[in-house]
Amino acid sequence: MPIDVTPERFDQLVDDAIDTIPEELARLVTNVVVLVEEEPPEGEPDDLLGLYDGIALTHRDTQYGGALPDRIFLFRGPLLDLCDTEEQLVEEVRITVVHEVAHHFGISDARLHELGWA
Repeated sequence: MPIDVTPERFDQLVDDAIDTIPEELARLVTNVVVLVEEEPPEGEPDDLLGLYDGIALTHRDTQYGGALPDRIFLFRGPLLDLCDTEEQLVEEVRITVVHEVAHHFGISDARLHELGWA
């Protein structure tokens, strides 16, 4: 049976996951906002856990200045549906945050699968 936590508790789990990013990497994350949405956008798979929307650091050039922040989305509904316990949810949120931050650094889904972060 899927777990249910309040939106406030879920936001705290996301904040906690962000706090686990090593400081030396966290300092390199620039112009990014992390957002929680209830469900993935229309046209995306219903079981999508997260999404990076932006220009990866590896693709930014001199024309990048003044761009709106990149966005990392975590989708509460699919993450809750995937997990039976809060411990599982903590781990899945952490994996999803790391996965989407990795996209900010230009790491592909294929490479994340190889590394075990998909």
